[in-house]
Amino acid sequence: MEYISVTEARGMTGLRLVLSVGTPGPWGIAARALFDIRGVSFVPVRQDLMQANEELVAWTGRRNAPVAVFEEEPAVDGWLEIAVLAERLGSGPPLFPDDPVERALAVGFSAEICGHGGFGWSRRLTMASGAPAGAAPPSEVFRGYGLREGGVPEAGPRVIGILHGLSMQLHKQRQAGSDYLVGERLSLCDVHWACFSQLIAPLSPADCAIPDHMRTMFASMPPEMQAAVDPILIEHRDRIWQRYIGLPLVY
Repeated sequence: MEYISVTEARGMTGLRLVLSVGTPGPWGIAARALFDIRGVSFVPVRQDLMQANEELVAWTGRRNAPVAVFEEEPAVDGWLEIAVLAERLGSGPPLFPDDPVERALAVGFSAEICGHGGFGWSRRLTMASGAPAGAAPPSEVFRGYGLREGGVPEAGPRVIGILHGLSMQLHKQRQAGSDYLVGERLSLCDVHWACFSQLIAPLSPADCAIPDHMRTMFASMPPEMQAAVDPILIEHRDRIWQRYIGLPLVY
């Protein structure tokens, strides 16, 4: 993927999507996927992982990615705000169910996957605490993302609990004849799980080329966490990538 600089992006119109260069970070990959599924064109803007990104801060007020900037509207970086923006701008398959109860369930599952204290947040804590050689030092990761080192003991059980909840929902949906986490069609939580599942089961090297140390870190889990990875979670992930997002992943 070819990225433009922040300086170039500031002089453009349309949707500019700030993404981390050189890493398939799940928040950024999910943002890309949501805009792509809705058929929203965007220009990728460079953000350097774990760096000051001073120009980005001056433009958007954020140092990390993803950040979406549409026209002269305020920048948005939250997983829900990005999904809402994609829904508003696009015309592809809807990301939110029509039924209000199903909508609440879909947003709730996405919050468990993407939100503060959720699956991605907690899994990142467990990975940072046991990062292999070649990865960023744990203290740097904690500081760079505002993570609390004291939260590590709770992070593993939180990951396991969310994995159990997602797999239970998928089994329930399968019994009802549905391939999706909520209702009878794709919603944002399906896309979020497909992208965040890399943190426990990376896509194959042919589908997603990532550095060896990162692949090792993503795949390394304590036995109790590995036991919580029900095959239905990966079956669902693969189906969403193949049907809606597309492979291989280029980032």
